[in-house]
Amino acid sequence: MTSVQSGSFWQHSQSYLDDEILIKKLLLSHDPDRRRLNSEMLLSAVENIVFHATASEELVSDKPVNANFKSNISNIELIESPEPLMHTIYKIAHEMLCKNPGEEDLHTRTMASLDLLGSHRWGAKAALALAAFAISYGEFSLLIQLRPHIPLAVSIANFKQIPSNMSMLKPQVKALRSLSKTMVDLTKCIIEFEALPLVHVGPDMEDLAVMKPKIYVTAYWIIRSTLVCSSQIKSLMAMKPEYSNITIAAWELLSLDNRLSSIYGHLRPQVDAFHRQTEAKMHQKLLSLFKKSHIDNQNVLQMLFALKDDLPLKDCSTQGKLGVSALKSKVVLLLISKPDLLPFEQLFFLVNQTYDHPHNDKIEGSYAIIWVPISFYEAWTDAEQKLFDFISNSMPCYLVRQPWSLNSAVVNFMKQEWNYGGEAIMVVLDSEGMITNLNALDMVFIWGSKAYPFSLSRENELWDGEQWKMQLITNEIHPILTQWVEEGRNICIYGSENLDWIREFNAKMKDIKDAGMQHEMIYVGKNNPGEHTKEILSIMNREIHSNLLSFTKIQLFWLRLESMRRSKSRLGNNASTDNVVAQISALLDNNNDNGWAVYGKGLSTDIVRVEGDEIFRCLNLFRQWGKNVGRLEFIDALRTVLEPPLVDGPCNHTQVVPYSEGLVQGNMVCQNCKLLMKKLTIYE
Repeated sequence: MTSVQSGSFWQHSQSYLDDEILIKKLLLSHDPDRRRLNSEMLLSAVENIVFHATASEELVSDKPVNANFKSNISNIELIESPEPLMHTIYKIAHEMLCKNPGEEDLHTRTMASLDLLGSHRWGAKAALALAAFAISYGEFSLLIQLRPHIPLAVSIANFKQIPSNMSMLKPQVKALRSLSKTMVDLTKCIIEFEALPLVHVGPDMEDLAVMKPKIYVTAYWIIRSTLVCSSQIKSLMAMKPEYSNITIAAWELLSLDNRLSSIYGHLRPQVDAFHRQTEAKMHQKLLSLFKKSHIDNQNVLQMLFALKDDLPLKDCSTQGKLGVSALKSKVVLLLISKPDLLPFEQLFFLVNQTYDHPHNDKIEGSYAIIWVPISFYEAWTDAEQKLFDFISNSMPCYLVRQPWSLNSAVVNFMKQEWNYGGEAIMVVLDSEGMITNLNALDMVFIWGSKAYPFSLSRENELWDGEQWKMQLITNEIHPILTQWVEEGRNICIYGSENLDWIREFNAKMKDIKDAGMQHEMIYVGKNNPGEHTKEILSIMNREIHSNLLSFTKIQLFWLRLESMRRSKSRLGNNASTDNVVAQISALLDNNNDNGWAVYGKGLSTDIVRVEGDEIFRCLNLFRQWGKNVGRLEFIDALRTVLEPPLVDGPCNHTQVVPYSEGLVQGNMVCQNCKLLMKKLTIYE
């Protein structure tokens, strides 16, 4: 690690508080146990108070206050602590406010506060002290803000003997505001430094030995400053403003602010340097980790999620906290997305294809989905957190409990190495932690749990067994549709947003059905269905027939087709070399207002796609080809019109077809003469 240079503040400070004696005393008071506080969230709550207090201290402005901070104090965790978070904060507040500042010198009082906070890490000490100070600071600012508008605030302010004329206090209050902001900024430095996964990257021990004492002393000065600020707020009650006293108080605050600002000016770049170096090492370690073989997935999952928290996951079905050990021996699907996850219809389909899929019972417990939300911004916004909280309470899978606490190196690794750019992806780790698929989301949309173990090789294997047939097009969209396919029914899937075309097409298909040719009609609109499709569905339900597929199901139909094309494309297939891709693309890219139709029967690969005016030409000639339905069946009879014979009369064309179930009872039409072929059986 490149040496992190010491700043002049640390080299030239003459105060005895910066020498080795202070550091030794600080370390004697420092006895951290297993309790863990989410210091970042607590500091965010403090920053929120400081923000609003600052807005109110325009003495007094009527401007509206706007803020966009997340933290709700009730959501902040203090893990493995014998006392609640607020109990700890109130103890520190008591130390600040209930002791007479004149009874003990400031250093002694600061060390007493550090003794109270001995079980916490340095960042938590500073954050807790700031939280205790923020309570009194916020209450004082709130009274000042409300006094001109609310009689109750006037009564309380009078009871507390807060001076009615605050204009003389401007220098003191302004200095208090500035020092509060500086303390928050410095505390961020400490928290950020302690959050670095230094133990996992092997930092330069000399640099670390230089840096740690600076963190100790910085925490000391933050806590000492909170005591001074709290004492001054207390002194503002029942005081008679005198310019000399106000000037002395303001000077004391400004002096502290200058000292802390100097510390910040040197500490901030050093923390940033540690952050850059650590992140670069973390990236290399993650790269190396995914190249090695492991006996299980624990090391990999630990590095991704459990650097700060031993229970980083949440089981949404039970609301329980989980460690990565719960995923041992499982295939893990990392669903990485923005905090809004997926559009509703995609989320619904994802659940339907995994947890609600019939095949899931056979492999239940063999895999787990973990939702990993990543903020669209540099830092999580309040709106994103609220959205995450809402979605997380209704998801059936596991998720990262506090995704805003994910290590930045891990987030950047996902963006750079896994190509996450905002669109949801599903990275698959096998039971040994190796990456087997960089995006299995389309695979899941197409085959659901049948795609287990969701590897790239399994994706290839599944496509090798697929052909362009009605089962592939409609699979899992609707249980009745699946049943029709399995029963071998004739099915017509059609699409258009031209209502006149839809009416005429349905009328002609009804004539065919009345003539005895049974078939099922399924309307699917067109790719990217919108409000117009909803209107057409409503009209169809009134005038023509009740369509099997709802608007949401129609969206899923097109989602699966898009997933198929993307999946095929990732595997190197395109429309010019692969019939399935060609047929899918013809449907997805169809912008013909005159509509299209796909005819198929059950599990058969004999499937016909007709577009535009060609459809009506064929249907108008039904009397000509309809007589062949009895012996050729519907699709083959339709082909006699769509694909005229290449020769007149019978030919001698021979075609060898591998055996498949149901072929014995089926018929085949010659591609040349369009006549029924004679069936012979060959034994090998």
